[in-house]
Amino acid sequence: MTPPINWRRNLAVLSLVQVISTLGFGLIFPFLPLYVRDLGVSTTGSLEFWAGLAFSAQAFTMMIASPIWGTVADRSGRKLMLERATLGGAIIVGAMGFVQNAEQLVLLRALQGATTGVIAANNALVAAQTPKEHSGFALGVINMARWVGVAGGPLVGGVIGELFGFRESFWLTGALLGVAGLAVVLWVQEDFHPVAGPQRLGFWASYRAIFTAQGMRGLYSLAFLRSLGATVTVPILALFVLALNEGVERGAVAMTGLIIGVAAFTSAVSAVYLGRLGDRIGHERILFGSAMLSAVLFIPQVFVTSGWQLAFWQAVSGVAIGGLVPSVSALMNIYAPAGNQGATYGLDNSVQAAARVVAPMLAAALATWVGYRGVFVGAAAVYGVAAIVARLVTRRT
Repeated sequence: MTPPINWRRNLAVLSLVQVISTLGFGLIFPFLPLYVRDLGVSTTGSLEFWAGLAFSAQAFTMMIASPIWGTVADRSGRKLMLERATLGGAIIVGAMGFVQNAEQLVLLRALQGATTGVIAANNALVAAQTPKEHSGFALGVINMARWVGVAGGPLVGGVIGELFGFRESFWLTGALLGVAGLAVVLWVQEDFHPVAGPQRLGFWASYRAIFTAQGMRGLYSLAFLRSLGATVTVPILALFVLALNEGVERGAVAMTGLIIGVAAFTSAVSAVYLGRLGDRIGHERILFGSAMLSAVLFIPQVFVTSGWQLAFWQAVSGVAIGGLVPSVSALMNIYAPAGNQGATYGLDNSVQAAARVVAPMLAAALATWVGYRGVFVGAAAVYGVAAIVARLVTRRT
């Protein structure tokens, strides 16, 4: 007889995998536009166009591929999907260090989006192997690990980029993803029992079942708004910090990395605490309160006059944003049909990727119309809408 899965041990290993993989992906964010500039363009189009495409191509292909991988996970196992995301990502991201022009980089970024998806695979595996009464805590821990990687990645990546070069950062990211993949192969356990053939839903039927489940459409709307609010300021952040620094480049890149890092760190800490608190008092209350507080805390950021002020308010707002992550994920695990964790979190990843496709366009439009500060107004508005949706969802469920 197979011994029962120790979900706490699994959670510890998967948290480490999440930190390593997210740290690796985060290494390249601070200098990706600069890497595009150094590579140059061999066809047509501006550097700004190809730099934007390097971000959006990965999000677009992930949006399409995530629901497909989610369904495969429910049929073939979630551990297998996590192995695919980490080891496949190791090869593709490592290859980015050898590209010769921006077009090759964009192609590999698109392939990365179609192949990876560590967060969705990790969430699905944790949700499937954790007792539902502990799901808020477990998903809070796994998302804390994610934010720790997000916080450390830009800081480490900025240092490595300046000391060694951009290409070396891609090779290091590939190595980190390879280590994460080996950890999954060797130490993660899965007690996987696929739904029997006659009872197993088809691809479209499984997603119809998810969408018709109580509260799920509202939760996916919240997942989109949460991701949009968290990423809409990223495309203009370095430029805004440069403007706050009166156009002086020295120190602006480091400050940008610090701002991203402190916001991610505070989100990581609050995700665990608020996830556990949601298990006790209800995730619905955490969801609404976090969305409302996020909207309020973005308003002062419109009026900052220095990078340090922005770092402070980003750190404070990160506490509220951290509460949105485990509450939405835990409610999805509670309301989704049994046995559909892969499809549920695959679609969640797709929805968040769609937000990352929209975010650069929204940021560019707001920056053009009303300036960089207007982008922070837009972020506050997004979280305000999320609070309204959260109230509607929690009243119906």
